[in-house]
Amino acid sequence: MATADSPSAALRRRDLCSRGIRLAGKMRSDVVDLLDTYVERQGLDASASVAVVEGVPVAAAERWDEQTGTQRLLENLAAYRAFRALLAQMLEEQREQLGEADAALGQALAAVLLQVSAFAYHLEELLRLESRGPPSEEGAGPPPPSHLGLFERKLRGLGVLRELARWAVRSARDLRQLAKPSPGTSSAPSPAESP
Repeated sequence: MATADSPSAALRRRDLCSRGIRLAGKMRSDVVDLLDTYVERQGLDASASVAVVEGVPVAAAERWDEQTGTQRLLENLAAYRAFRALLAQMLEEQREQLGEADAALGQALAAVLLQVSAFAYHLEELLRLESRGPPSEEGAGPPPPSHLGLFERKLRGLGVLRELARWAVRSARDLRQLAKPSPGTSSAPSPAESP
């Protein structure tokens, strides 16, 4: 772990965290805009309640303040890999459902999918810097084809986008925590630190 403790590694970590925080902020802003467009184009009520959607990672974390930096990065990476697959599925379903009739929604979905992919790569870079390469994506293939009706798919998409917006907020908090200089080790927060 000597490399993770060196001054140049600490500077690189802070730089990567700062860029990641900006990426997460931009992603959240774009997801919120996409949510508005999605609700309007899909004919949904913005206040519609959506139950927890299977396969969608939940941003809330128990004992968030007790997690190490590496744990935070690994959870974030797993979440964004899942969102990448879910958004790709949504994009495919949207194309099948509307074809080219709603190119704006498709373009917005594709743009957010690119941001999610870029953010996952950014997290992998941080994990490499922490002297821990990212886990492989074995078993992280695309979700199984959905056998949901059209309305259920629309609601699932709403749930995916809402949770992605929450993850963007959590990711920024996680990266702020990771960027803090910590005594002794590079990734273990002190018990006094909180989000």
